[in-house]
Amino acid sequence: MTESGQMAEFGLADARRTLVEVFAPWVQDLDLSVDAIETAPPPGASRDWQPGATLRMAFSERLCRSGGIVCGQALMALADTAMVLAILAANRGFRPMTTVDQTTHFLKAVASSDVLADARVVRLGRTMSFGRVTLLSAADGKPVAMVSSAFAML
Repeated sequence: MTESGQMAEFGLADARRTLVEVFAPWVQDLDLSVDAIETAPPPGASRDWQPGATLRMAFSERLCRSGGIVCGQALMALADTAMVLAILAANRGFRPMTTVDQTTHFLKAVASSDVLADARVVRLGRTMSFGRVTLLSAADGKPVAMVSSAFAML
């Protein structure tokens, strides 16, 4: 809470700091960057707007399986990390949590391209939170995977 009694914001700087200070070193090795944090609907937003985060995973041959395709494990880690930051944005601050469930539907292979994660909080709860992530190829903007997840709020 701020001195005026309003909820503090969880902004871009907070998300970038959290990415470095909270996540395991191997997650940091994915070379993720936070492109956007949304804690409040922009003017003219639709009624179904949801708080969220947008992350980018830079393309690297180290993340590819044979054939130059970005591996599913890297994509799933990107989605999980993006959802954590989206929940922190919706919560407007840090709160410990753990992944309870993550279901990934792979739509198409992605090769030689950064991957964007658009994570949205569907429900922020006291004990459980739920979200969805759309993974997109930065090369053409087309979806490569859809992810739904549930987190226990600790």
